[in-house]
Amino acid sequence: MLEELTMAAKVYTDKDADLRVLKGKTLAVLGFGSQGHAHALNLKESGCKVIVGLYKGSKSRKVARQHGFKVYDTDEAVRQADVIMVALPDTKQAACYKKDIEPNLVKGKALLFSHGFSIHFGTVVPPKNVDVIMVAPKGPGHIVRRQYVEGKGVPSLIAIYQNPSRKAKKVALAWAKGIGGTRAGVIQTTFKEETETDLFGEQTVLCGGASALVQAGYETLVEAGYQPEMAYFECLHELKLIVDLMNEAGISGMRFSISETAKWGDVSVGPKIIDRSVKKRMKAALKDVQNGKFAKGWVKEYEGGYKRYQKLLKQGEKHPIEKVGARLRSMMPWMRKRSVKGAQAAY
Repeated sequence: MLEELTMAAKVYTDKDADLRVLKGKTLAVLGFGSQGHAHALNLKESGCKVIVGLYKGSKSRKVARQHGFKVYDTDEAVRQADVIMVALPDTKQAACYKKDIEPNLVKGKALLFSHGFSIHFGTVVPPKNVDVIMVAPKGPGHIVRRQYVEGKGVPSLIAIYQNPSRKAKKVALAWAKGIGGTRAGVIQTTFKEETETDLFGEQTVLCGGASALVQAGYETLVEAGYQPEMAYFECLHELKLIVDLMNEAGISGMRFSISETAKWGDVSVGPKIIDRSVKKRMKAALKDVQNGKFAKGWVKEYEGGYKRYQKLLKQGEKHPIEKVGARLRSMMPWMRKRSVKGAQAAY
């Protein structure tokens, strides 16, 4: 069944994109967090004219200036720019759009997003006379930046929501090239498809699913009397090594590199843990994404002051695996040390 549904997507590479499309244009990046700083720096180093727009008092202003950017208040950055990237948290985009972006949009400008949430769920509704495009790297901003510096790139998506200029796709591909995306490959999608698959992946596999699986495995071993350090290595540390193998050669390629005992445990026990009941709950989570229930709940959480959100994050920070992991990682001098406080772009 899955084979019948599989269709090969067209992949765009460096030869399909032309940075000259952005020549003479001013590109504004609104926000200087994880994605914002990566897009701004990569485009700047690709020869584009980039400015940064931030609200008064933003702690990222100093960081952006240290990186050589001219920093403006958000509304002024929109006025000056031809292409405006909205690199703000999904929940904050609507208010910023109404206050600073919409009043300064004129015919011929382009709005660019790295995620389709606000457009797809209608919290931002642009006028019909501006292009609306998406360039979405399939990785966190710090990896987008790191890969670019290393001469590599993160696979990316582009999407066109509005195209009055008839040049939106060329702009999207040029932007993707400027951040290094076309080095790895770019696929065209829609705002709907990107938004729904991205939210589903984050919730059930990449973040929510992986975090919950790691914590449950750690707890099971510790509760059975094994040393916390052993549980950490088995359930968290080695996960990256396995995922790296998957990333390089797929699931079958990963299995080629592990022992026969590990392979047998994989194929015989794994399906008992992640069984049909898990897939059933995954489908329920996907339905909540598709019908807008998750989006409405997330916006309501923001409007209520992030109370439950902050409570759940703090609970996660207090999990015993965090303390054990921090101590073990401190003993590995080759491991990149990361602060999780302050401006994201300061990492």
